[in-house]
Order: sequence, then C-alpha cells, then structure tokens
Amino acid sequence: MFRTALRNVLAHKARLLMTVLAVMLGVAFVSGTLVFTSTLSDAFRNSSQKSLEHVDVALAPPRSDEGPATPEDAPQVGQKVLDTVARVPGVAATTGLVSGYTGVADKHGKLLGAGLSTRGSNYFPGKDGTDARYPMRDGAAPKGPDQIALDSRTADKAGYRVGDTVRISVDGPVREPKLTGIFTTDDDRAAAGGTLTLFDTASAQKLFRKTGGYSVVQVTAAAGTSQTALQHAIERALPPGSATVETGKQLADQQAGVIEESMSGMKTGLMVFAGISLFVGIFLIANTFTMLVAQRTKELALLRAVGAARRQVTRTVLIEAFVVGAIAGATGLVAGIGVGAGLRALISSTAGKLPDGPLVVTPATVLTALAVGIVVTVLAAWLPGRRAAKIPPVAAMNSVHVPASTKSLVVRNSIGALFAGVGTACVLVATGMDDGRSTMGAGAVLLLIGVFILTPLLSRPLIALAAPVLRAFGTPGTLARQNALRNPRRTAATASALMVGLTLITGLTVIATSVQKGVDKMATESLKADYVISMDSQQPLSPRLEKAVAAADGVVASSPLRKELAETGTDHEVLNGVNGREFDALTQLKFTEGALGELRGNRAVVDGDTAEYRHWKTGSRVPVTFPDGKKTTLTLSGVYEGNDMFRGLVLDNATLAPHQKHIADDQILVKMADGATDANKDTLAKALGNNPAVLVADKKDVSDSISQTITMMLNMLYGLLAMAVIVAVLGVVNTLAMSVFERSQEIGMLRAIGLDRRGVKRMVRLESLVISLFGGVLGVGLGVFFGWAAGELISSGLKSYELVLPWGRLGLFLALAGLVGVLAALWPARRAARLNMLTAIKAD
Repeated sequence: MFRTALRNVLAHKARLLMTVLAVMLGVAFVSGTLVFTSTLSDAFRNSSQKSLEHVDVALAPPRSDEGPATPEDAPQVGQKVLDTVARVPGVAATTGLVSGYTGVADKHGKLLGAGLSTRGSNYFPGKDGTDARYPMRDGAAPKGPDQIALDSRTADKAGYRVGDTVRISVDGPVREPKLTGIFTTDDDRAAAGGTLTLFDTASAQKLFRKTGGYSVVQVTAAAGTSQTALQHAIERALPPGSATVETGKQLADQQAGVIEESMSGMKTGLMVFAGISLFVGIFLIANTFTMLVAQRTKELALLRAVGAARRQVTRTVLIEAFVVGAIAGATGLVAGIGVGAGLRALISSTAGKLPDGPLVVTPATVLTALAVGIVVTVLAAWLPGRRAAKIPPVAAMNSVHVPASTKSLVVRNSIGALFAGVGTACVLVATGMDDGRSTMGAGAVLLLIGVFILTPLLSRPLIALAAPVLRAFGTPGTLARQNALRNPRRTAATASALMVGLTLITGLTVIATSVQKGVDKMATESLKADYVISMDSQQPLSPRLEKAVAAADGVVASSPLRKELAETGTDHEVLNGVNGREFDALTQLKFTEGALGELRGNRAVVDGDTAEYRHWKTGSRVPVTFPDGKKTTLTLSGVYEGNDMFRGLVLDNATLAPHQKHIADDQILVKMADGATDANKDTLAKALGNNPAVLVADKKDVSDSISQTITMMLNMLYGLLAMAVIVAVLGVVNTLAMSVFERSQEIGMLRAIGLDRRGVKRMVRLESLVISLFGGVLGVGLGVFFGWAAGELISSGLKSYELVLPWGRLGLFLALAGLVGVLAALWPARRAARLNMLTAIKAD
C-alpha cells in the first residue's frame, strides 16, 4: 500500500503541485515569522547584554506600589547612596545615570528620530576622566550647560561637526548648545534610528529634574568579587529601603524577558495571518484530494476487490498526503528563511536600523515547519480518504458514484445552522458587554464555520440569482451555471476559501473607516480651538510655552490642559485643569445637565459616566484632597458628555495650580482671530521658537495623522491577507482544472455537437466568475456584519465612533473577487478548449 501511494503521488505530480504550493505558502509564513522574531529577539538580547557587560550590580529607586503623580515626582537614587556604595569593599567603579526625552533637530530644523527614541543622558567620567560607555570619536565630552555630545549615527545623518550649534528641546523651550564631541555607542535605541544626546551630569540632573540624584546607579565589581557577593555587601551597607539592588545577571534576565514579551505580540499577530493562510489552504487540499479520489474510484475499488481493507484504502490516501505535506513543509521552511530575512530588511529600511546579528533558525522552527506542513495536509485529506473507503467496490467498478444521501445533507445543514445560530447569538450578545472581545471572537469563529458548512445550501439560491445575466451569454452561460451547481460541495469549498480572506479584509476596512470618521467627528465637534499644541514625544510641556503662545499676535483665546490625580472622598478622580475664563471659547462640550458657564473658584463640571458612577448631579458638592494634602469642596455646575479629550472633573487652573508640586501642560488649545491658516500656524511656530519637538496641529492635521496611521496599518494587513487570497486563487485554479479533467468526455461531446473553442473557454470562465463572486458576496456580507459588531465594542471607548460603510471599497472587493475568477480560469479554460474532441469522447 505504501508503494501504491508513492506511485500515485508520482503519477499526479501536476495535480498536486498547487496543493504543495498552497501549503508551502502557509508554512513559509509560519517559519518566516519564527525566524524573524527569533532573529530580532536574539539581536536585541545580545545588544542588551553587551550594554550590561561592565555592570555587575545596579541600584534603582525603591519600588512603590503607587506610581508618581507626575514624571517629576519619580523617585531617584541620591548622591549619598552613590557615595556610600563607592566605599563598599569590592567596588571598582560606580556610574550614576540620568536620562530623559531630548529632541534633536537637523540643520533644516526637522526633528531627528521620533517620540521616546530621542533620548538624552549624562556623561559620567571615571577616575581617568572618561566614560567607557561613550568613547569620543571626535572632540571632547561636554562640560557645562551650553555643551552637548551626539552619537555618531545622529551626527553623521544630520551633517553635524564638532563646534556646530545644535537645536535641542527637553520640555518645550528651544536650546542651542555647542557640539563639543561625537561618540560611538552600542545603545539599542540609537542603533535603531533614535538619537542620544549627552550632557554633563549637573546639567542633565537639572534638565531631567533629578537634582542631586540619579535614575540608576551602575556598579562594577573589583577582580575576584562575584556579583552576588557584591550585591549582599551593598545591601548591608545601605539603609533599608534606600534603593533596590540587583545583579547584572538579574537585569539581563529581566531585559530578556521584556524583549521576549514585546516580541510575543508581533509573533502572535503574524501567526494569526499564517493560520488564516493555512485555514484557507485546507479547503484547497480537501478539494484536491476529493477530486483525486473521485478520479481513482475504479482503482480504489480494485484494491478493495483484491483484499484491501477500508483502513488500508484510507491509509493510502493519508500516505499520499504525508508525502505532499513533507515536501511542502521542507520547501516552506526554505522559503520562510527568506521571508524572515526579507522582513528584517524591510523593518530596518522603514523603522530604523536594527541591531546586527545572524539569522537565527532554531531546531524548533525546523520541526514546526515540517509538522505544520504534514499535519495540515494529512488532516485535510482524512475526510476524502474516509469517503473513498466507504464506496462499495461494485458501485465504484461500474463508475456509479453514490450521491450524498438526503439524511447526510439534513445532518450537515442542521449542524451548520446550529453553528451559525450560536455564533450569531454570541456576536450579538458581545456587542452589549463591557468587555466582550473574547465572546465576540468565539462567536465570529463559530459563525464563520457555520456559514462554511451551509455554503452548499446557500450556493443554489445565490447562484440562481445570476441566471438572467448568464442567459445573456447563450449556451456557455447556461452550462456555466449548471456546472457551478452540479457539485455544490466542491463549489462551496472553492468559494469558502475566497470568502475567508474577503471577510477579514472587509471587516478591517469597515472598522478602520468608521474609526477615522469618529476621530474626525471628535476633532470637529468637541473643539472650537483652531490649534492643539503638544510635544512630539507626548511628554509634558513647560508652562513657559503657554505664556509665549498667549502673547503671540492673533491669539484670541488659549488654555493649557493639565491633569492631576486627587482624592474625592474614598476614591480617586482625574482633575483636568483649564483656563476657566477662556475654556468656553475653545471647546463645545455637550451638556446633559446644567451648563459650563465660567469656571472659576471652586466651580467644576464632570462627565456623564463619572457622574452616574459616583451618583453626582448638578449642584453636588464634591470633597477633594489635592496632592499637597490640602482639602476643598468643589461645586458641580454641569454634567457633560465625555470624549477622548475630556473625561473627569474639569476646573480652573487657578484653583488647581497652587496645589501642584510641578506644573506642566499636556496640551495647549489655541484660537486665532482669523482661524486656522498657514500664516497663523507660522506665527505660533515662531512664538514657540520654531521648536522641532513641538507639534502645532490644526483639526485637519489631527485627522490626517490618524488617517495616515490607519492607512498604513490597513496596507500592512492587506499585504498579510494577500497570502490568503493567493491561496484562494490557487484553489479556484485547481478546482477548475480538475473539473475540466473530469468533464473531458462531456466537453468533447459539446464540441462535437457544435460548441466552438471560444464557447468552451467562455463556459469555463463564466463558471469560475460565478463561483468567485459567490464567495465574494458571502465574504463582503460577513465582513460588514463583523465590522458593525466590532464597532459596537469600539464605541464604548470612542464616544464619537460612527459606523461608515465604504461602498466604493466594498464594490472594489467584489470586483477583485470577479477578477480572481477571471484570472484563475485562464489556464483551465485554455486547456479545455484545446482538448481533442475525439480523444475526449473516448475518455473513461
């Protein structure tokens, strides 16, 4: 039986080629994901360990269950602790680190790097006057508040040389220190396209609000002293609770865990798309083996007649599947290694250079690739093999194909209806839950499976709708419709492969378009302000910027937005500080109770969700304990509808500011006399010192920024889902090719009675088009439903969310399904048209 299975594989090489290709694509995606994430994790881990080579013990601020109210309140390691540690026996050297956000502009004023990847730190010289972490390539280390050093990648990219003036920003105001040195570093953020700016220690402590202290203290052990021994010695020397002491190995292990965790999300996401491709591939595999078995019914019956048992017949089919799966797994692994290398190159070119390191192909990756290829193929081939074994030998020898019984169809449709009903119910129930993601995910899977099971039943009425259009093509159109309905199960399996891909693409498009509409609505409906000013890094702004903005020409109203956490009775609430006199001119909040009025003194307003939860209403008196311990009572003058920008208690900054230890603004709202114009935007930019780290965004900028992000994410998802669509195309090609082979005699008869080659081609193409559009309609319909359901969950967090159906794109997706059908039919239609009619008529 094993030799028989091998001969069958070799005898049907061309027929199995597309099956191998489909499985190979899915396996390539899986193995490529594993290679890419392993390579990335290994590179970051090695880079992290390299940066900790000379760190035997590290001291961090004492841990606290409650985080700091503001970044400025973050604990630090004091100078006394560093001095004490330096005197501990076994300590060779100590290094105090201070770090924080530092934006750097190029010579044209454009920000280098982005967000938190633009970092500043301190140069901490040792006994020899140098800092071994940052060897100077050119110039010397910074000394004094007006000097800095830059990493070599940043300096070379911007064209800076020693002696140049560099524009930088830490908390908003522009600084222009002199570049005294350019250094080399293995810092992973700088290596990944960020920037690293060095100050002298005193300047860094002042800039990053760590006066007299450090973020971390690193300790190097003397020769012969182990990390653990030094850790215990330092812990004994320090007062209890003054610092958290960890060994370099513990830090390395923690960072490795963080890297692994950060990679897990990416790995899971890519694996989901790989799973989708394999899931779609299952339809193709099952179809292929079903047709191969159907074509060999006489051969399998002969095996049964000469003594082969049902299990042996099934085993023969499974052995064929095993061989095909092993070949697909091996080729998919090789292709996956290329995919992993390509992904690393793509990320390096678009998101910044990644740490160097070899391509990592672990034994687990090899085993996973082979196992996935074999298991998926064998599982998909099991049902066709089992069906083949059930065919009675006499019926098979006489080419009497036993049709599906009424009982089997009733059972199938009942199971499909049950799955679809339960899945739909779960999705609908999840839309009313606070956190219904798991329920909705399970329901979506059940509904998708249910529709797949019901697809043969759905194919007849839906394809029948195309009958009037197909009749316009004459005899080829009528034959195409009949051929599509001849084997509903095969048609359903072929259409379902395309349905899965289009369901996901449509659902994602509906969600993305609706979110974009919600963001636009939020920007236009909740704000009267023309501009929103913030830091590129989302760090707090210096209060000096608001004063500069308020004094700029053309500004008629401005308000800094500040946040503070305060006690309100037995709970905590967010306090939103605003300019109470001008807040009404900058926003247009919708009030369900009371009114905004003029926020001054102890008057405040609150969002509806908080008011409902805390049982507050207009006129309620709310006891508040500020961060400095002082107490007051706020009187609510109104209840507004919360949104993403405003939520919680809103009060006047004049009331909040006296109780804040450090005053910093999250954003600044600005209204200009002439509205949002290019000239006004330039005026504000000049008032801010043309600071590259500060963003001046109007409503359109806010919308465009979100739109670009959504479009980029959608394009990435479309690219990943394209793999599933390619596999679906292979399925259509395979189905049509097999169908043409099966109907060779019939096609020969049609040619003999007058159907020309053009008619044969048209018949096959129309059949393919009908099947593909059938899958497209199901996919778009399910995608719209899932998009609506997911939107109901999103709307609980994004109040301005509004369902939008992008009819243009939906039409494009259906057109894409039709194009898939036309392209997939090219080769099978040509093959059918070139059949010799006499040979075909004599075909068995």
